[in-house]
Amino acid sequence: MKLGLTTFLNAYYEAILLSPELCCKMSFTDALTIVGGLAVVFHLLRLAWRCWCGFREFILSERWQVDLRTYGKWAVVTGATSGIGKAYATELARRGLDVVLVSRCHDKLQMVAKEIEDQYGRKTRTIQVDFTDGHSIYPAIAKGLQGLEIGILVNNVGMTYADHFAYFLEIPNIEQKITQVINCNVLSVAQMTRLVLPGMVERGTGLIINISSEVGIHPQPLLSLYSATKVFVTHLSHCLHAEYKAKGITVQCVSPLLVSTNMTHNMPVNSFVKSAPGFARDALNTVGYSSHTSGCLSHALQDAAIAILLPDWLRMSTAVIKKLSKLAEDSEYKRKLEGQREKQE
Repeated sequence: MKLGLTTFLNAYYEAILLSPELCCKMSFTDALTIVGGLAVVFHLLRLAWRCWCGFREFILSERWQVDLRTYGKWAVVTGATSGIGKAYATELARRGLDVVLVSRCHDKLQMVAKEIEDQYGRKTRTIQVDFTDGHSIYPAIAKGLQGLEIGILVNNVGMTYADHFAYFLEIPNIEQKITQVINCNVLSVAQMTRLVLPGMVERGTGLIINISSEVGIHPQPLLSLYSATKVFVTHLSHCLHAEYKAKGITVQCVSPLLVSTNMTHNMPVNSFVKSAPGFARDALNTVGYSSHTSGCLSHALQDAAIAILLPDWLRMSTAVIKKLSKLAEDSEYKRKLEGQREKQE
């Protein structure tokens, strides 16, 4: 009986283990199990890493901030008389830097300069130029920056071409606007960087902050030209950071969503829309923690949600584009009605 059982077990093991078909089947199953397990571990580790990076970028940075004065004595901010630019200039002064304000309106430049000097006791300089004028303005800017130890450059100046979603051929004064938008949003970033970067490299330290947009990460139809200019800012920032980080230069790309400024019609501040001062404060906290940031936790969470709920293929679909166009038309119609009522009153 015992011998018969042993013989049976031997035959069973030989049939199971030595059968080529079963060996192949077991090996394939094992391989799938291993691959599946590794994939799960990989995604869990990736999620944990992203959570840790977000925690450092937006939570720890509130407590442990980089001393921005270590980059240099002066900060240069373009588009510094309103919105995000003014908020950055004011926050940099609050953190101990002297500020060069670059913008087109002389009166507003003097007003912001006086506010900074009175409130924070920092030195200021003003340079009045219109960035839509193209190449001709940069010799004057270079002269205004001469002799300054510039540690931080904020390339903030930017413009859009309509106050609502519009098809490319519906852009008002399209021939002129194309040149203006490219001069302001694209040329300014490269030229200002060209002026400031050599001094940073010579000293072995510096910070360049380029203000991009969420539409510089995900393409946005009906804002095609503006979106394309912000893609340029995003990619230029990444490439410059890779080129110069070994020389002690940080190039940070900031890609906000909605911030209450003139460009967004000063929309009410809420959980989704940041005030310009609040955004600048949070975004500057991320310096040293991330070379590409949404600027604040609210916008980072919104960006993650948009990537899931509105993927690029859906954003680029004809149905969504038509819906956005219809919403823009309705919004523009309401605006005109409100304007007419205000005139009548």
